[in-house]
Amino acid sequence: MCWADLLVLLPAALYRLAAFPFAALFHHLCASGRLSLTAWYIFLLTGGCLFAGTAMGSYAMLLLISAAGSVLVLLSISAACAHTWVFALQMSWQTLCHRGLSSQELDPQDARPAIALSAIMLLTQKATSLAPDIHEGVVRLQLGQGLLQCALPLCTCVWARALLLRLAYCWHWVLDEALLEVAGFKPEAGQGDLSVHDLWTLETTHRLAVFTRTWNTSTSHWLRRLVFQRCPAQPLLATFAFSAWWHSLRPGQVFGFLCWAVMVEADYRIHPFLSAWATSQGVKLPYRGTTWVFTQLIVAYILVAVETESFSMLYLLWTSCNSILPLSYGFALLLLLLAKKLKQN
Repeated sequence: MCWADLLVLLPAALYRLAAFPFAALFHHLCASGRLSLTAWYIFLLTGGCLFAGTAMGSYAMLLLISAAGSVLVLLSISAACAHTWVFALQMSWQTLCHRGLSSQELDPQDARPAIALSAIMLLTQKATSLAPDIHEGVVRLQLGQGLLQCALPLCTCVWARALLLRLAYCWHWVLDEALLEVAGFKPEAGQGDLSVHDLWTLETTHRLAVFTRTWNTSTSHWLRRLVFQRCPAQPLLATFAFSAWWHSLRPGQVFGFLCWAVMVEADYRIHPFLSAWATSQGVKLPYRGTTWVFTQLIVAYILVAVETESFSMLYLLWTSCNSILPLSYGFALLLLLLAKKLKQN
């Protein structure tokens, strides 16, 4: 047996070897005191995600979902229940991944599924080792309420404010369309902003792209004809950038509309990936329910951002926990784009 045979038997070995220089650099920066705590976490998170995306491609999403789920559980429940919930979550997800991947007709030369499963198994080991430490007080992850319990009221301030803004917009549309109809200028079929079908779609869709096309239908049609269909490159980004310009380029509008463009692009790529896994009815319902909540929260975040008029208020919104979900969507978009590029190469 030669060294090359070991790389075949251990497909992740090559990536681990490639990561050694970065690990040495990280150790040097920590030992020299050049990394703040925030930079320490950013270095680990960025490096780990790049490493996962390079080694596993699109299968890295399985690992990221597992990791994010464990973190959310640890931060949201009491220390006494941490071990039970983390164990149940990790083992259930690991078993689901094993069964799901084994039922697929995978390329035997493709090592990415095996690397992903190996990483998930290792994560299960680490997470279920951390949970008893939290339960026994060896590691103190929280004081008093959990992070999610503290963050939930803040997310609900944002959601409630966005609901008021949506009601205000709808009220304006009601007055506009009523005035036009009284004057004899009734909008054409499918061009109005307040049809029953559109309102039902806005409140029930789990796709941000569908919400975006349905929201303010007359303006959506106008932007599609004026910008989207005429732009030779990056039409989605150009459309939202023009919309920010049209809305007067206040700080919140620039940030909000550009964020909206990134979220829609992420929506176009994330959902086909997730829907490929959500094949059974038992998986489809949690998938649609969770993504519906995500869509509503992202819409709320964007609406509040668009209505923000000062840099200081925009900074408070950006640095709040409400930015976690949009950042997660943006990060998932980067991973999927990287996976697509690697696949093409």
